[in-house]
Amino acid sequence: MNISDTIKFSLSEAEQEVSAFVCDSKNVQALQKAAEYCAEAIRNGKKIISCGNGGSLCDASHFAEELTGRYRGGRRPLPAISVNDSAYMTCTGNDFSFDEVFSRYVEAMGSERDVLLAISTSGKSKNILMAAEAARSLGLTVIALTAHPSNADDQNPLALMSDVAIMAPCAPHSDRIQEIHSIVIHILIECIEKLLGLDN
Repeated sequence: MNISDTIKFSLSEAEQEVSAFVCDSKNVQALQKAAEYCAEAIRNGKKIISCGNGGSLCDASHFAEELTGRYRGGRRPLPAISVNDSAYMTCTGNDFSFDEVFSRYVEAMGSERDVLLAISTSGKSKNILMAAEAARSLGLTVIALTAHPSNADDQNPLALMSDVAIMAPCAPHSDRIQEIHSIVIHILIECIEKLLGLDN
């Protein structure tokens, strides 16, 4: 396969994943519920904490910066933070364990009726599951941004722990899932702004 064929194949594969996501009506319902949870939290003076590993951390940070900064238009900053402080994460990873880097942050910064956006392509990352567990124990709403397992008989632990789970289709590679997650993040922000009357 030459470079031109590689590009066409990759674009076609991405298109198929997006189409599969759009065709699943449960995704629209999950997105709407997630946006409502986030808007309600902000309306009540609460905040959104987001976390993920690797590319999912980039997505978590992107979500938070577009809420605190701007998305498409100018509006007031919205309270969102991503767990991405390298000093904190290396301190916690070194002194405790990498499994605790997100849960300890949630324990320190989270409060009842906040929202945790937990991002994991597999839904099995231990540090994300521990963050979700900590969030639930403190009364936070947990939104999972994850994917369906490749084996229909398997379960997604993060989805099971969450108040609402937005599930990308199973894909041959995690980058295809992350592309769906990026789209979801932008739609979430757009819907949050609309629900808060900030979309003018």
